[in-house]
Amino acid sequence: MFAITGINGQVGSVVGRMLLARGQGVRAIVRSPEKGSAWRQRHCDVAIADIGDPAALAKAFDSAEGVFVLLPPSFDPTPDFKESKQWVDALRLALQKTRPAKVVCLSTVGAQSRQPNLLRQLSYMEQKLGDVTDAIAFLRPAWFMENSAGDISSARDRGVIDSFLQPLHQAIPMVATADIGQVATELLLDSWSGQRIVELQGPQKISPEMIAAALGKLLGREVAARAVPRGDWQSLFLTQGMNNPLPRIQMLDGFNQGWLTFQETGAEQRTGHVNLETVLRGLIDQAH
Repeated sequence: MFAITGINGQVGSVVGRMLLARGQGVRAIVRSPEKGSAWRQRHCDVAIADIGDPAALAKAFDSAEGVFVLLPPSFDPTPDFKESKQWVDALRLALQKTRPAKVVCLSTVGAQSRQPNLLRQLSYMEQKLGDVTDAIAFLRPAWFMENSAGDISSARDRGVIDSFLQPLHQAIPMVATADIGQVATELLLDSWSGQRIVELQGPQKISPEMIAAALGKLLGREVAARAVPRGDWQSLFLTQGMNNPLPRIQMLDGFNQGWLTFQETGAEQRTGHVNLETVLRGLIDQAH
């Protein structure tokens, strides 16, 4: 039996489906009974637990052969990352108590960086969970191709995508969530001891200009990438309702300046198979 947190999300749902397809038992960890109904229909165990509740998490992890862990998205954190630290501390307590045979944690490219930025939440997770069991793997995927979901309507209606990744011709590693879920599943089914760091990127590096060109091809119209001026980011994010945009700005700077990148030394390197056009086609279909 494998216990899966975030099973209704982009990556967790892939892990759950792939484990079921391979004949494995799955325990879906959800926050309410309603959120587990679809998995109950697939004959999964369903455990109700909030990510910040160590007692409920321990009950959900109990007797599981392996556990897949991810943190809820937190794009507008408090300055000290209070919320995500509480989640990690709860996970640590639950995993220390149950000590499953193996744990796979969804981390991020650049988790090894010490410079302040939004992804430091996951650096904290790696530091705190590294010794909770005898076999733990931190899966560090590249920038999600699915982050382009917000570009679909603008590309379709105006022929423009606004980009914070700059310069527009600069290609960085990206990966599809389907590939992330597949590698996470493979790790859960693997056997090892100690700590592993697995870095994952897609078949090619991708630039904003490449995204615009691919969207243009799929939509049958000209689409251009347009850089959002760096000086406008803070005011724009505040206008959009963020309270603390600095960590997000620091993260974007990290990708643009190249210091949020793969560790390489001491990490396993993997390459996914899903290409950008496949992901964008799916996002366009969802937007209709």
